[in-house]
Amino acid sequence: MKQTFYERIGESIHRETLPNGLQICIVPKPDFVKKYAFFATRYGGMDTRFQLGGVWRDTPAGIAHYLEHKMFDTKEGNALQKLAQNGAEPNAFTSNSMTGYYFDSTSHFEENLEILLSFVSIPYFTEESVAKEQGIISQEIRMIEDNPDWQLYTRMLRALYSANASRVSIAGTVESISHITAETLYDCHRAFYTPSNMILTVVGNVDPIHVVDLARRILPREGGPAIPRDYGDEPSAIAERETKLTMEVSMPQFLLGFKCRPVDGGEDYLRTSLLGDMACDLLLGESSPLYQRLYTQGLIDSSFGGDYEVMPGVAHLFAGGDSKDPHAVAGEIQKEIERIAAHGFDPAFYEQVRRALYGAYLRALNSFENIAVSLTEGYFRGYDPFRFPQIFESVSQNDVLDFLRENVSADRAVLSQIVPKD
Repeated sequence: MKQTFYERIGESIHRETLPNGLQICIVPKPDFVKKYAFFATRYGGMDTRFQLGGVWRDTPAGIAHYLEHKMFDTKEGNALQKLAQNGAEPNAFTSNSMTGYYFDSTSHFEENLEILLSFVSIPYFTEESVAKEQGIISQEIRMIEDNPDWQLYTRMLRALYSANASRVSIAGTVESISHITAETLYDCHRAFYTPSNMILTVVGNVDPIHVVDLARRILPREGGPAIPRDYGDEPSAIAERETKLTMEVSMPQFLLGFKCRPVDGGEDYLRTSLLGDMACDLLLGESSPLYQRLYTQGLIDSSFGGDYEVMPGVAHLFAGGDSKDPHAVAGEIQKEIERIAAHGFDPAFYEQVRRALYGAYLRALNSFENIAVSLTEGYFRGYDPFRFPQIFESVSQNDVLDFLRENVSADRAVLSQIVPKD
């Protein structure tokens, strides 16, 4: 087992790769009672088209999320209930590019870990239980489709992208999930829930050797082949300049999105993500000149903010919130981008934002969940998230300016709006 100590952040990681290809990361926290386990597969809502056994397969939108729901079923009952009865707090989630199952507990940790590894690696579906789940997930889909924030964000993605799989909702649609069967779920599990496509991350006061031995005993001995995926051949141009939907809201809501350069894996992924985060804070943060000016003018309120996101094959930066005049806000954002591109940032303000963001990255290490998810994403993307201090040191103000000039411009912008009914 390889142990790495990161002196800059005071953290240590034990890493082991099992013969079946499973990566195991253990972050010791000897001063804590709570223990946290995160078992994830590189399989998410965007992985609907893939190659299995040399044949390309198209699966229904929402199947990764559907599979997550059904994985808690076992021949003996429900693993979620069993973990809860054993003193654990379990849950799961599906994102665009991964599905994760996790729990935290203060006692019976190894027993709970054995339950987690067992139910995730051994699927159990019946046609009856799959059909029953359609009603539950259909209701969940209808609920999120009635959510203005969800509509705003989803419609922004559809305006940004014409071919990439990020256009499709992680949960799918009521129509798409109606085509999901037990057979398709088993096929997707066989393709993606293989040890070589997964990672187990444990944070807490645990014995690393015991964790590795337990995983070696419970999980399959074979790892499974790599699965080619097709996310769509996305052109550089945006799909649609503007989209608008009428809903029961009290004030117009908007998102202004910018189609950014796709990001490769490796350390470039971590560096570009940091550049995107810094660009958002400098341009849109509460202490930025733009935020202060728009707030004083009454064009935005405390709901205003922005983010930078990277997904397989695509990336985007966006800003938004509630506003009585979304077009005016969008215009002011464009003007501020042009001003910054021409004149740069105030050096003192840049340093203030850089230090604040570095502090936020450090504080994230206080969360067991953040540690586990960041290590998982880093493994799937081919970088080490605990190297962020070195990346911070390599970034200059000119690097952030180059990022904005390359990625945030009027020809890359789309406006998504939700407006009140008359």
